Amino acid sequence: MVDVPELVAQAREGRPRAVARLISLVEGASPQLREVMAALAPLAGNAYVVGLTGSPGVGKSTSTSALVTAYRRAGKRVGVLAVDPSSPFSGGALLGDRVRMSDHASDPGVYIRSMATRGHLGGLAWAAPQAIRVLDAAGCEVILVETVGVGQSEVEIASQADTSVVLLAPGMGDGIQAAKAGILEIGDLYVVNKADRDGADATARELNHMLGLGESRGPGDWRPPIVKTVAARGEGVDEVLEALEKHHAWMTEHGVLTERRRARAAREVETIAVTALRERIGSLHGDQRLDALAQRIVDGELDPYAAADELVTSLTETA
Repeated sequence: MVDVPELVAQAREGRPRAVARLISLVEGASPQLREVMAALAPLAGNAYVVGLTGSPGVGKSTSTSALVTAYRRAGKRVGVLAVDPSSPFSGGALLGDRVRMSDHASDPGVYIRSMATRGHLGGLAWAAPQAIRVLDAAGCEVILVETVGVGQSEVEIASQADTSVVLLAPGMGDGIQAAKAGILEIGDLYVVNKADRDGADATARELNHMLGLGESRGPGDWRPPIVKTVAARGEGVDEVLEALEKHHAWMTEHGVLTERRRARAAREVETIAVTALRERIGSLHGDQRLDALAQRIVDGELDPYAAADELVTSLTETA
């Protein structure tokens, strides 16, 4: 058994091994997970969570690394949660982004963790919300969450981040996709990376046109800016940082930041509750209640929906 209070205290001191152990407890759904979350609850809620998403090849890891450098120059402690595809053999993270961010490996003010999706759809790992809380409680002032990079369906980051950054690159078809639903509708900030390539201006124009065709905005509403960068050379990164700071200030002023975090907490509670119910229902095979309801369906006494309602009521009463 792990001494959770001691582990949390060490994480607060910035000890990377303690942070790693806490995230491992989260990923492994440890029996001590509830104790860990209870210990972290009063310590979290201060970090600014920025999600970075986009199709494979747009330079998400390079852009994340460049943002880490910029935030470190500003004196911020930074956590990075890089979600990667799962290895089909070990189930672990494949092509871990820590390899691509080796410049920050020796910086005690930066913590980088790769997480495997383990089959979870939407671009994030199932344990991402709890891992974010670990980094938050460990004193990271900014947490950068880089999604796996699976394309248009990768929209879950919008429900986990305070600010969602959508990256595109010229010549990769993203410009043509600009009018389509999905990933290009969730951005609070759009970044056209690799802007030294031909077509960068055209991609930016198409994005601007898409935003102009979007839902109407009133005075004072946030209009997502478009920033062109060459992240590999650090060009335009300061402009991205400035746009992020403006969005954070706007959200704080208009109460949007509090509302987003409340909605995020509600989704997390819902997910945990639904998972618990699913586990209980999954253990009902052979249960007399389920068998009896099934027989009543076969006999024509009940329809499946009414039977399901009775089962849920029975589970709730015995909870």
